[in-house]
Amino acid sequence: MTSSPRLPPTPSKATQTGVLVLEDVWLDHDGVEALCGLSLRIEANTITAVAGPNGSGKSTLLNVLAGLLTPRHGRIELPVKGSTALVVQRSAVPERMPLTVRDVVSMGRWARRGLLRPLLKHDQRIIEECIGRVGLSGYENRQLHSLSGGQRQRAFLGQGLAQNADILLLDEPTTGLDSESQERITEILFAEKERGATVVCASHDTATLDAADTVITLNRGRLSRPAEMQGSETF
Repeated sequence: MTSSPRLPPTPSKATQTGVLVLEDVWLDHDGVEALCGLSLRIEANTITAVAGPNGSGKSTLLNVLAGLLTPRHGRIELPVKGSTALVVQRSAVPERMPLTVRDVVSMGRWARRGLLRPLLKHDQRIIEECIGRVGLSGYENRQLHSLSGGQRQRAFLGQGLAQNADILLLDEPTTGLDSESQERITEILFAEKERGATVVCASHDTATLDAADTVITLNRGRLSRPAEMQGSETF
């Protein structure tokens, strides 16, 4: 396929209302076509689950929505005014970083305020709330390397929540977590939607897929017809 440069997003009715739109998006990643002519629409203030096997393009899609990867062809429309938080898989982060749980969650507020502006009491309150929401109260001063993999994953989820972002992108947030922690994550997804956020979550977890308003299934960078998901619209 002949490649053409991606045009910058142009404000439209969709971007003004918070809808996310991808149109004929092609992206090469590490020498492989990771997204192949992908077109989709993600409604504002919904939970969208992205399913599919490993290597299907789920993480790539999240990185495109976060603005971290630029397609070689296609069009992307994102809200003109709005913030985005991306919570990556814990395997993508060095596990022996000299940081505490509080440090990690606090980074979410630094992302909102900027590195040169001090955190206020309001920020500190949000940090404490987010630590509690991910079930890590009492672990605030624990080093990341002393935590289990699931606890580290929840700490980075707390960082994403602390940003109070308009768009929350989650990459396999329940991987490696026990059933109680998975249930907590599902409750957080609902709470973020209730807050007014647009949530996009790559996941294999059945409970997460069932909780979604829409399930998008990818296969080799293309939309694939998924099995019917009760209570969810599918593509």
